[in-house]
Amino acid sequence: MRKQALVMVSAALAAGFCALPFYAQAQAYKADDIVKHFGATKPNLGVSRGLCVGTEAECNKAGHVVKPPTAFDLVVKFKYNSDQLEPEAKANLDEFAKALKDPQLSTSNFLVEGHTDASGTADYNISLSDRRAKAVVRYLSDRGVDTAKLVARGLGQSKPLVADKFSADNRRVETRLQVE
Repeated sequence: MRKQALVMVSAALAAGFCALPFYAQAQAYKADDIVKHFGATKPNLGVSRGLCVGTEAECNKAGHVVKPPTAFDLVVKFKYNSDQLEPEAKANLDEFAKALKDPQLSTSNFLVEGHTDASGTADYNISLSDRRAKAVVRYLSDRGVDTAKLVARGLGQSKPLVADKFSADNRRVETRLQVE
């Protein structure tokens, strides 16, 4: 009887572990994915480069739509209160460095935007997010990327990725094609 109970408990535990989602695996990108993402992006400056006076809806209807530059989440995540790159982040940045050397992206410039969660003061988070962005630029520079093509800036906690402002998902770096 005890043996049968032990077998049932073991089977239940094994089934439970098999049903758990695997969160530990970070999303990874390849250089080709990044080149395709940014290489096909051409800024849509609308029908004309003229000034549209009116509401956003009126200007959009008139064909004066200026889409914001396309963002790309590098999946560069950071631990709490850290600007140190994790191994998964380095793997993605290695691919990003390869992509930036591709002829399709050779003339493109990128904003490297650091973000934090809402822990800490706004001033501290601006500083931390700036250090995170600069850590990414330094790493890319060490991989042979021309840093003149990269502009690092910290945005602190001002643009959370998820609704929970304290979530670890908000501790990240994103890059944006610079069209300004």
